Amino acid sequence: MKRLWAWGALTFGLLYFFLPLIGMTNFSLKMRRGAYSFDAYVKVLNDPRFQETFTYSVTMALVTILFGIFLIVPTAYWVRLKLPGLRPYIEFVTLLPLVIPAIVIVFGYIRLYNTSSWLPLTGSSLGTDVLLMFGYATLALPYMYRAVDTGLRTIDVGTLTEAAQSLGAGWFTIISRIILPNVLVAVLSGAFLTFAIVIGEFTMAALLNKPAFGPYMQLLGANRAYEPAALAVIAFGITWGCLGLIQLVSRFQKTAPRQA
Repeated sequence: MKRLWAWGALTFGLLYFFLPLIGMTNFSLKMRRGAYSFDAYVKVLNDPRFQETFTYSVTMALVTILFGIFLIVPTAYWVRLKLPGLRPYIEFVTLLPLVIPAIVIVFGYIRLYNTSSWLPLTGSSLGTDVLLMFGYATLALPYMYRAVDTGLRTIDVGTLTEAAQSLGAGWFTIISRIILPNVLVAVLSGAFLTFAIVIGEFTMAALLNKPAFGPYMQLLGANRAYEPAALAVIAFGITWGCLGLIQLVSRFQKTAPRQA
């Protein structure tokens, strides 16, 4: 009886998730009257706005990932090595982006860094890009920090640090050549999650008036019929690709020999 309920729940879950996706994919292939075709996909992929916004979002995702690595890896390492008593408080701070809406964060940025403030970042395109990158890093903070912290938990940070210091290594060498390679798989997991978040984010990019992929999807959905469905399928493919890469690197982490 338990197995029957389990199969029933699994079937319901699969139908719940896959039926809308199948319907959307089927609709996106019906742009040509009376026949299935990839016309909607071709039209989207050849749209200069798609190429511009997708390139911009990918660039912002890569910059955000680099910033997140430089910020979180040394912080999580230092907290685990020197300040273990502060870990619950640090974890609480990293969870705040999950309960504070993105619209509140971006309005705070606009109010603090407008053209009449002491640091007028919203007065230039580069400044707005920097603000958007900070916003993306904030949204990805819970996932990136936990991925890195989980990676640090699998290695003996104290022993590795003492061994490196006994050989004359400085802090930069310890973090870049010893700690980072040992948690590289965890960092990659956080990087793929950050990439998926940045590609689909709408609120911050729209309010800062940047040509990102999320606002382009919303604009296309308001004016076209078949292209938004094709774009949604492409976005699902990108997200699932990132999740597949996370599963791949996680499997690699499980099969890799654990560090002493």
